[in-house]
Amino acid sequence: MLVKEYRICMPLTVDEYRIGQLYMISKHSHEQSSDGEGVEVIINEPYEDPIHGKGQYTEKRLYLNSKLPTWVRGFVPKIFYITEKAWNYYPYTVTGNMCSFLPKFQIRIETKFENNNGCNAQVFGEKPTPEDDVCFIDIAEDELPEGYYKKSEDLRTFRSEKTGRGPLLQDWHETTKPIMCSYKLVAAKFEVYGFQSRVESFIHKNIKDILLAGHRQAVAWMDEWYGMSLEDVRKFEKKLQEETNCKVNSQKKNSDSKNENLLNIGGGKHSINRSTSWNNGTEACSYASTNGTAESKPRPRLPSAPE
Repeated sequence: MLVKEYRICMPLTVDEYRIGQLYMISKHSHEQSSDGEGVEVIINEPYEDPIHGKGQYTEKRLYLNSKLPTWVRGFVPKIFYITEKAWNYYPYTVTGNMCSFLPKFQIRIETKFENNNGCNAQVFGEKPTPEDDVCFIDIAEDELPEGYYKKSEDLRTFRSEKTGRGPLLQDWHETTKPIMCSYKLVAAKFEVYGFQSRVESFIHKNIKDILLAGHRQAVAWMDEWYGMSLEDVRKFEKKLQEETNCKVNSQKKNSDSKNENLLNIGGGKHSINRSTSWNNGTEACSYASTNGTAESKPRPRLPSAPE
């Protein structure tokens, strides 16, 4: 298992980012979904935990075969998805990713948001993450992966019309006010002999790229979401999730019908396993279904997020 702590500062407050995060995730997922790949939202509903209080539970399916390197595609099916389960008790969240086709593959992300510039070494407990395993991501200066750069999202030149914040110049995280930090403790596990180190490093590289792009967009899109209420952004989220699901499913159905004989697993019906254990390898086989939609049925309440 490879564990790293990522710290991403932004010129926002923790309260502001509650809205900005929901807006950014919805819009980013919509932009990145097409041709049967992307993010399909299966569940998004309120949930109350006896320890963490009121929050939101989401379950998504991430279809991303074409984004995998050739050496990974060699041992996964042509069409498959990763299941993502998330418990959002803002400003604390837990996310788990798994794929039952690859039972040795798991990702766990624990996140805490604080109003500081990333200076809290004990945010995840009394024992700090080893310094060599802490990675600061600079949303203004770090290089984006190929294909992600947009001039309108370059925070070295961006200035918010609504807040007057920006541009983010050299050493901005030492002088900018307000400022907050997204602390993320990421554990990636792929216990397959001969592939473990390479795959776990590959996972962290991609997570780092996604964190950089996503947090950067949350700031660059500030004038679009600033001033929204939680109710406003939930309505926006619902609308874009419906549109994104349509984008993913419209193409996925066509592909599924062509591969019906190969992919008709378990009657071609999605099965929702709502276990919160990130070590659970019993999730229904993560092949694309032949009907492309989740079966509607009563669902038991969730236990607490994984410890």
